[in-house]
Amino acid sequence: MTINHKSKFGKSSLSLAVSIALSGTLLSSQAFAAEEEAVSEKVEKIAVIGSRSAPRSVGESPVPIDIISSDDLKKNGSTDMIDMLVTSVPSFNSRAQPISDAATLVRPVNLRGLPSDSTLLLVNGKRRHRASVIAFQGGGVNDGAQGPDISVIPSAALKQVEVLRDGAAAQYGSDAIAGVMNFVLKDSAEGGSISVSQGEYYEGDGAATTIDGNIGLPLTDDGFINLSAQYKTADSTSRSVQRPDAANLIAQGNTYVNDPAQVWGNPELKDDYTVFINAGFDINDKHSIYAFGNVSSREAIGGFYYRNPHNRGLVYSNDDGENLLVGDVGLATNGVASCNSKVPIPKVTRPDGTVVDGNVLETDAYKAMVADPNCFSMNQVRPGGYTPQFAGTIDDMSFFAGVKGEIAEWDYDASAGTGSNKATFSLRNSLNPSMGLDTPTDFETGAYEQVETTVNLDFSRLFDVFDGLNFASGFEYREESFEITQGEEASWVAGPYAEQGFNIGSHGFKGFGPESAGKNDRSNIAVYTDVEAYIGDRWLLGAALRYEDFSTFGDTLNYKITAQFSATDDLAFRASHSTGFRAPTVGQENVVNTQTSIVNGDLIQSYIAPPTDPLAAFYGGEVLKPEESINYALGAVYQSGDFFLTVDYYNIEVTGRIAQSSRIEVEAKDYDALRAAGVEFPELISAVTYYTNDFDTTTQGVDIVGSYDTELFAGDTKFSLAYGWTDTSVDKFNEETTDPGKVRRLEDGIPAHRGTLTWGQNWDDLSMNLRANYFGEYYATHADDTSDWGSEMADSAVTFDLEVSYTVMDSLTFSVGANNIFDQEAQKLKDGTLGELGAVYYESGPFDYNGGYYYGKINYRF
Repeated sequence: MTINHKSKFGKSSLSLAVSIALSGTLLSSQAFAAEEEAVSEKVEKIAVIGSRSAPRSVGESPVPIDIISSDDLKKNGSTDMIDMLVTSVPSFNSRAQPISDAATLVRPVNLRGLPSDSTLLLVNGKRRHRASVIAFQGGGVNDGAQGPDISVIPSAALKQVEVLRDGAAAQYGSDAIAGVMNFVLKDSAEGGSISVSQGEYYEGDGAATTIDGNIGLPLTDDGFINLSAQYKTADSTSRSVQRPDAANLIAQGNTYVNDPAQVWGNPELKDDYTVFINAGFDINDKHSIYAFGNVSSREAIGGFYYRNPHNRGLVYSNDDGENLLVGDVGLATNGVASCNSKVPIPKVTRPDGTVVDGNVLETDAYKAMVADPNCFSMNQVRPGGYTPQFAGTIDDMSFFAGVKGEIAEWDYDASAGTGSNKATFSLRNSLNPSMGLDTPTDFETGAYEQVETTVNLDFSRLFDVFDGLNFASGFEYREESFEITQGEEASWVAGPYAEQGFNIGSHGFKGFGPESAGKNDRSNIAVYTDVEAYIGDRWLLGAALRYEDFSTFGDTLNYKITAQFSATDDLAFRASHSTGFRAPTVGQENVVNTQTSIVNGDLIQSYIAPPTDPLAAFYGGEVLKPEESINYALGAVYQSGDFFLTVDYYNIEVTGRIAQSSRIEVEAKDYDALRAAGVEFPELISAVTYYTNDFDTTTQGVDIVGSYDTELFAGDTKFSLAYGWTDTSVDKFNEETTDPGKVRRLEDGIPAHRGTLTWGQNWDDLSMNLRANYFGEYYATHADDTSDWGSEMADSAVTFDLEVSYTVMDSLTFSVGANNIFDQEAQKLKDGTLGELGAVYYESGPFDYNGGYYYGKINYRF
């Protein structure tokens, strides 16, 4: 089908041979681009995201869309897709995640001030599965979010990325409250590239190597197979100082303490590989088939908090923290006390009577206890304390296939696909204190796995009504499951010393026991209708309606209305209004975990329970309900010659926002009632958290995107601007499950102002890309502490990135560059907390606290 209509900008014609593919769907990238090289910075960028009508230029879209080419993504020292997008899309943010449990493995992001699971991810227009990892420590905005794993997608596989910055749940379903990101895979049937990049931080650590390649192959004369692969490794970093308590132990003669005892830095990344395939074949002039998918894996190893060998509760010390916790062998084996160490072993006391953390190993009381075979303490296993290492392997795969074409003037697209993401966890250098001296120190703690299956059948037709009316309708069936795999017994078992007050399970991250293991699933069906029409030369109007029915909590009906008015050939105004929803994930409904957090500078171990678990229910947990949203947007587009500018305001109201509750203390007065409810060893649980519909929020903001092409210094020049202002206010929250510090993090935890200004300069064989990044003030917190102990308003900052490339023989390009080239220092912790837990910088900052990073790249095209 060929579509012709008058462009609203420059009165040029847009004639595209397309097959409208509709599932929450976009068009196959093959349908509107014959070759990758045809899409360049000098031709009008075309997008289909946000509309089920014909593809159109970004300037003609009634909703804000960013299109980032593969080449633009690569003008960055990082090979992580998240970092590439942060520098290109306004109101898109992420942060580093040291000592953040599973969030270290899959870094959460946020678009327009909302969590990562409020942005729908598509690949070639098809819904991509979410990650199995849940961000238990997500920096406020993402606390408890279960979003997709963007990092698994390599830039070598991409033609472009399309980012819809508008609520689109009525078009695409759950998770599209903040917007939609569509990753369009390369579809060339010939040529390819291979590149190698290497770099490290100015500090001399974090060395990273990335090798990637792409090749297009013909599938007879009527199809293509396009293959992409990437392999990378990265060393860990450390921006740490020795903790005061660890330094004190060393000063007093404890030679078993590491320096530093605790590391703040990026995790080590090992064997990170991914392979993507994209294929298509024309059966005849009216029907074609397509398929795409990926296989990916990576291993990450990160640190945890240091466990002091004298006062870590339930491991080294008793409840009051003043005396060592001594185990009685006889009491555990036959119920008869046999330990002769009757005198408590206190903290070391100075001559003036003050108590300090000292070298308890040299005290007479400790030596006498060790000499008694019926007594023990965990100091005998780890005399210098210990810092567990959290390791995880992420295995990801997907496969989609479909057929599309035209039947009786109706375009159709029928597809089915499945995807899975599995995170397998292990813990090193830890203990199961309840097992006493027989405890292992390394544990396989179990796994999470997310599996999703999607089936779509979609139809559309362009009617000769008004100046062209596109009608689309379709059906979607989805099924998703979340499975917890049991860890090895030693990681979760209550050993013989649990009754004496020793912690149960691998300390730092308790393994998943038989009571936690299992699989939960959910299915839903959806039907939608989408209409878009040109009314005269100046108006473009659209409406969408979507009904979904979920097997676990019922149905929902959502709508969207869009409009664009072309005031002149150069200036247009646009607006949208929609309702939306986000279904609680199966993982949020059923996840189990043990989390170690900082509260007023102290380590607190809390249990994350499903909201209907007896422990959570005792403290107010209820069945989760979907979030509901109302979205308003108003914007303007100006395009004249080589100058392009969009300004868009948005306002998003979310009610019943799902988040992880604050820690609720498990009190001694509740022990008997909890036991009666079926909770084992409640006296060993310090606190509990669970997922709840805790917040009502309003998020508003302004996004400005602009570009200007000109000629400077005898070369082609392009200036680009991406600026975002975001403001979130918590309208209502439950004071029993949410503390004020958490509310403050949600409102101010990301910079209200964020912008990038890029200068791209090209000569015949030489090119340069200079980018300035602005980060406004934000509420900085130390680790996941929400108290005043480790928080303050952090200053704004500007960083600069530079890359210079030189091309030899039209096919070989050498590039050198640096991110944060002037080594702008991240915000240091405030006085009173600086270095207290071994950290120098706030890890909640919006840019890399590791400092400047330099790199070199070689790229060969064929």
